[in-house]
Amino acid sequence: MKKLLIILCSFALAWNASAQEIRLNTYAGYVFDDRVDSYFSSSSYYEGTIKGGFQWGAGLEYKLPNGKGIELQYLRQDTQAPMIYQDGGILGGQLQRTTFDLANNWIMVNGNNYFQVNDKVEPYFGAGIGMVISNVDNPDNGRSQNFTKFAWALRGGSNFWLAEKVGIKLQASLMSAVQGAGGGFYFGTGGVGTGVSTYSTIFQFGFQGGLVFRFSN
Repeated sequence: MKKLLIILCSFALAWNASAQEIRLNTYAGYVFDDRVDSYFSSSSYYEGTIKGGFQWGAGLEYKLPNGKGIELQYLRQDTQAPMIYQDGGILGGQLQRTTFDLANNWIMVNGNNYFQVNDKVEPYFGAGIGMVISNVDNPDNGRSQNFTKFAWALRGGSNFWLAEKVGIKLQASLMSAVQGAGGGFYFGTGGVGTGVSTYSTIFQFGFQGGLVFRFSN
């Protein structure tokens, strides 16, 4: 987190001389549980819950003169996923129960539309596309695997400016990892396995708050 903030601050300061307005957005909040399941065959499937929890991150945004904004954002969540699964009869076809350790890293490019009410209140609505890079650890056997999926997001909220350069951000968001793109994954004895096809999609709804820092000419 410290390295990411240093990089984002460096970019903001470097571009300040030429850009009309650069913003550094920080995020901290909570995302809620999501029920997931995926059936690859009659003997290979999983179902369970991706638990909610704390999510944090930061974004570097270029604010255009027409009230639009373009942001490069990084978010991180460390959580658990209790699952019931069957790995194609690997263990005699018996159902298995495991609580997996899951880490999600969201890298998004967001577009924002701002609606300036006054100098202090700045509502916005936006959408984004990108990817989620996830790591799943199976604590039963110590195995793990990474996977990358296409992601999209919707969000809305407002900035409340406390001073010319510093404000508070409050927002609600919906983020989704689309497993149907490029094949799927499943929770199993190997940590994660690859299925032939699946369209079980992860949805994470949450609320975030944070500070906004404005760098202008």
